[in-house]
Amino acid sequence: MWTVVYLAKNKKIAEKISRLMTNEGVLVKLQPVNKNISEEDSYVEILVLESEVEEAHNILYELGY
Repeated sequence: MWTVVYLAKNKKIAEKISRLMTNEGVLVKLQPVNKNISEEDSYVEILVLESEVEEAHNILYELGY
């Protein structure tokens, strides 16, 4: 099951966090929150597998998010 671990302000930030988590071996999925706004300007949910939530939170903490 996929779980939201962070809500990024825009796609650029979401992709940056996604790359950093992927580099640490965490499987990441991005999902825009609002379909009526361009993907670049919409908030984006960062989701990880339920089994990797703790690791994802640790990575976010280390990155200062």
